[in-house]
Amino acid sequence: MYRMIPLLIFVICACDSSLLEKKVFPIHKHLLADSTEQFTIKHIADRFDFPIGKPDAKGYYNAQVFGKNNHLGDDWNAITGGNTDLGDPIYAIADGYVTFCEDHGYSWGNVIRMTHYLPDGAKFESLYAHCDTILVEANNWVRIGDQIGTIGTADGMYSAHLHLEIRNKINMPIGGGYSQITTGYVDPTHFINQHRVIVSD
Repeated sequence: MYRMIPLLIFVICACDSSLLEKKVFPIHKHLLADSTEQFTIKHIADRFDFPIGKPDAKGYYNAQVFGKNNHLGDDWNAITGGNTDLGDPIYAIADGYVTFCEDHGYSWGNVIRMTHYLPDGAKFESLYAHCDTILVEANNWVRIGDQIGTIGTADGMYSAHLHLEIRNKINMPIGGGYSQITTGYVDPTHFINQHRVIVSD
């Protein structure tokens, strides 16, 4: 004699992609207690790109790479040198949530910080420093490639460039940009290349 086992059938409707965009992504919902906007699947950072010369940093070079002189980020400069990149656009490296954007004072100037939520649940933070202008506000979502600011000089402290950091520990102190201790920091160029947007002609 066979025992009947109820069979549950789940029907997935994929005919309307807008339904997917409105679906709550529950593993991250609790991380945004101070946000008025609910985290949804459309906020997943599933690809990364460079913050200047999009999509492939064209016209720029990495003047001081991660780890050189205990540097905790990358310094992006225009290949034309000097202050020729002053005011050039800075772009979000991925979909993310802006957590901080204000003048942090001496040696940092205007700073933008945002958190990125990867498909596997991991969180990373990007930090953009020495900005001339800030074009976003805290507690807002941005998409990859959105302009978030312009390249600056930290109020004349340096020649114009963008200091970019990527961190795998969220909300650490801003720090000093240099340290022999690299816990919580990742190599920005290596990370972006691992999660790169593939562009075809």
